[in-house]
Amino acid sequence: MSYDWLLFDADNTLFDFDDAEAKALAHTFADFNLPYAPAVGETYHVINAEIWREFEQGRITSAQLRTERFARLFAALQAKVDAGAFSARYLRHLANGTRLIDGAEEVIGALNGYFDPAQHKRYHIALITNGLKDVQRPRLARSALANAFDAVIISDEEGVAKPDPALFDIAFARMGQPDKTAVLIIGDSLSSDIQGGINYGIDTCWYNPKGNPNPNGVTPTYEIGHLSQLLAISGPKRRF
Repeated sequence: MSYDWLLFDADNTLFDFDDAEAKALAHTFADFNLPYAPAVGETYHVINAEIWREFEQGRITSAQLRTERFARLFAALQAKVDAGAFSARYLRHLANGTRLIDGAEEVIGALNGYFDPAQHKRYHIALITNGLKDVQRPRLARSALANAFDAVIISDEEGVAKPDPALFDIAFARMGQPDKTAVLIIGDSLSSDIQGGINYGIDTCWYNPKGNPNPNGVTPTYEIGHLSQLLAISGPKRRF
């Protein structure tokens, strides 16, 4: 099938969020003179995943998310730490996490000609993320993909998150209202990216590099284990 627009998730689809998260957490613990061990990171990872699920379901706001995850972490660790101050420092460190997923830079360059001025644009590329604006904006600006996107949609700026169709409405407005059959969303999350795309009536591509099982019955249009596989499924070469 042929597409005009490729709509990418950010965290753990193009950006190595796991790496950024681990480094930011360790740095922030050091800043607060707190002992840190891998087990602490594992505990936080579980809590953070739970918090983001609550956010996707509309049970908490992005403002609450910022501090609640650390309030729960320090409650689990039985430590008295100001969750708000810790969160502010953590987010500053997280915004420095510009490491990309293997192949992301090359694939984006091949898809839209960003790194080769002599190459015609093949696809319009947009970014749609449930991340926080004070992390995503500076991180994107510091990355190799700083100017690679035709549109950037951040849930924290819009007050609504994937999989809510309202965020896709905003994205499509920024994209000039393309036909839904001409848009493919690519992301690592079945619950936000893939379910959101299905709900909105667009094709979906699940980026699943670890070969994780799919226990929820959410069926993507495509499933890939490496971003380079997009070059084979994104349709015939187009010119813009």
